[in-house]
Amino acid sequence: MQNNSLNNKKLILFIVASLMLLGLALVLSLILGSKDISLAELFSKDSENALAGPIFEKRIMRTVLGIMAGFALSIAGVLMQAITKNPIADPSIIGINSGAACTVVAAIAILGINSSIEYIIFALIGAALTACFVYCIAMVAGGGKVGPVGLALAGAATSTACSSVVSLIMLPNMNVMEQYRFWSVGSIKASSWDNIMVVLPFILAGIFIALILIPSLNVLTLGDETATGLGVNVPLIKAAGILASVLLCGATTAIAGPIGFLGLMIPHFVRIIIGGDFKTLIPLSAINGASLLLLSDVAGRVIGRPGELEVGVVTAFLGAPVFILLVVKGRAIK
Repeated sequence: MQNNSLNNKKLILFIVASLMLLGLALVLSLILGSKDISLAELFSKDSENALAGPIFEKRIMRTVLGIMAGFALSIAGVLMQAITKNPIADPSIIGINSGAACTVVAAIAILGINSSIEYIIFALIGAALTACFVYCIAMVAGGGKVGPVGLALAGAATSTACSSVVSLIMLPNMNVMEQYRFWSVGSIKASSWDNIMVVLPFILAGIFIALILIPSLNVLTLGDETATGLGVNVPLIKAAGILASVLLCGATTAIAGPIGFLGLMIPHFVRIIIGGDFKTLIPLSAINGASLLLLSDVAGRVIGRPGELEVGVVTAFLGAPVFILLVVKGRAIK
């Protein structure tokens, strides 16, 4: 009873701290950038602060997109790690983000697509094809079994190939390279509210599926055979998890580019503190993922003044050491 009480207090404290951190990240995202704006200036009607309105509106769009992307990528990371039983599974490491970006850029250059819904369609197609391709390659390499190392290597090779194709397409075409260069590194610059509203249903659908899967994911941690014995349709649950991951990653990549390592770092951080119960792991990963993405974006804006450092660069800088640490400690190799 005492242990349960301590665990409950720890969980409550972590929830409160996570919400406070998200609130802080939200405020910093609104007031910091190439031009700092105080909260007083944001709501001032003086003519000398006339620029505060447009800047504030753009930062609101950017902040909303950052929260959406943080939610989506963190939840996708949780799902991938649970379904593949691979602690280093992540949309960027497995190559899903790069695959989505590759198909979008190819469609822009070859088919001339130019609408948000077309970006999303091709991003989802690319994410789905890449996920299937990487899984098949890992299965062949593993002799019918998909191991953590094999999956990571197949994903890394696929991601490198997709990135090379993106560069090959973009370099000769200056218009494509200039307009869509953020797909190379990831950025949460939202072009309009319309674009955000187009991707929102796909992200909400992915989150909804993930929440429905929570009870089955908890049972799945006991092993596939045990889960089957307890009445869980393991292939269906894994297929639904992959579908949710594709929706979350594809929609996010379509509007923000391939932001890496967020889905790797956050689930591990949350799991260390509150354990692996998916009832708390998924929502708290989403909250902390949004906080980290917003803070990374703010750091990129402040460091890169008067321009900015894209958020994908910042998350890669933070995530690469985490990835290396997991491998060195042997947590990813069993």
